Amino acid sequence: MIVEQIYTGCLAQGAYYIESQGEAAIIDPLREVTPYLEKAKKNGARIKYVFETHFHADFVSGHLTLSKHSKAPIVFGSNANPSFEAIIAEDGQVFSIGDLSLIVMHTPGHTMESTTYLLRDPQGNDHAIFTGDTLFLGDVGRPDLAQKAAHMTQEQLAETLFDSLRTKIMPLSDDVIVYPAHGAGSACGKNMMKETVDTLGNQKQMNYALRADMTKEEFVEEVLDGLAPPPQYFPANVKMNKHGYSDIENILEKGTQALSPNAFELAVNETGAIVLDVRSPEEFAKGHVPRSIFIGLDGSFAPWVGSLIADTEHPIFFVAPEGREKETITRLSRVGFDNTLGYLKAGIASWKATGKEVDSVPSLNAQYLKELAEKNEVSIFDVRKDGEHTSEHIPGAYHASLEFLNDHLSAFAGKESFYVHCAGGYRSMIALSILKSRGIHNGINVIGGMKAIKEAGITLSDYICPSTL
Repeated sequence: MIVEQIYTGCLAQGAYYIESQGEAAIIDPLREVTPYLEKAKKNGARIKYVFETHFHADFVSGHLTLSKHSKAPIVFGSNANPSFEAIIAEDGQVFSIGDLSLIVMHTPGHTMESTTYLLRDPQGNDHAIFTGDTLFLGDVGRPDLAQKAAHMTQEQLAETLFDSLRTKIMPLSDDVIVYPAHGAGSACGKNMMKETVDTLGNQKQMNYALRADMTKEEFVEEVLDGLAPPPQYFPANVKMNKHGYSDIENILEKGTQALSPNAFELAVNETGAIVLDVRSPEEFAKGHVPRSIFIGLDGSFAPWVGSLIADTEHPIFFVAPEGREKETITRLSRVGFDNTLGYLKAGIASWKATGKEVDSVPSLNAQYLKELAEKNEVSIFDVRKDGEHTSEHIPGAYHASLEFLNDHLSAFAGKESFYVHCAGGYRSMIALSILKSRGIHNGINVIGGMKAIKEAGITLSDYICPSTL
């Protein structure tokens, strides 16, 4: 028996490879399916089924492409109504993979088609559950995403989730392994652990949503409390997962067009495309194409693209580190951004060589910020998340969580100069690039973010442990 979690940190997403006796199954695959096909081929196994726990909102699954290449049927749980051919399994239906059994447990609540798959070993013992977005480690799936589709309120969905957890999952043995679809950093929950595998027994002890003495009313109140609005790209991803999408090979062919600086500039102007710069914050600060947006590959790239660009159909041209062009297109496609039309050949160096205008972002270290703050009143902007800011911040700093920056542009306008920080420097550079694209050019990046601010000894608010918020 082989059970392998294939975890993608950028999306905080877990896909699963199960194999026994020359037969394999994949649960919630990513869009680029070659790794699954190659793994099965290397092991001499045939992919027999492609299982989906639900219609994902935060990424585009690879179920259609994997089914096409492997000839394996796609399996959904009850209430699913995809536009393509699939097995809509009944609650309790059993699928064999070699001498293993995978039992369908319909667990609605996150969405109405949400399904957990229970894996039994060759001896018939319950071994693991693949919970999708029904149960996370430390949390449960948010019940507000399927409101419109299900014609139910988020309160009704939360009540349904409560019943699913208590009738299907909690009665299982404590030694059953929990394999969720997401970990910390995903927008599909609010309180997930950094660990990606745990036992059900431990989750019963520490997961607030699995308290044995919890009433349904308490569950609804606690699950809904503190939910941030979902990213704007979620509905587009659900639509693609439900109704279909282009093969990633076609997306790669379209996107890997190397354009000279002149051709790049002309294409951007003709299409009204976004120029996305995916290099490091330091490289972007030194020099970039004017009005380009920075979202670096070496960070939570895809989720930030989805949250900040939102329109998955908007044309995109990009500037990338040499050799990472294909990676950029692939990672954009994971969250449904398929309209990537090309990249700047030879990067920013070629742009500079033609004598075209280059923009930059001024930066300063936190020690110098401290000296300025002690001499004068300075405008400081904190673009961390609400919980981070509440936990600890510079008194008097204006706070606007990055994903809602566009709602706060008036706060930046007219400032002679202002200083932007996040936790480490990645999000503040994103924020400054967005502001510059909106014509606000007086921002200065605080190098190293809150970590450097603490080391410099800048006065902070009293610390509040995030776990108590």
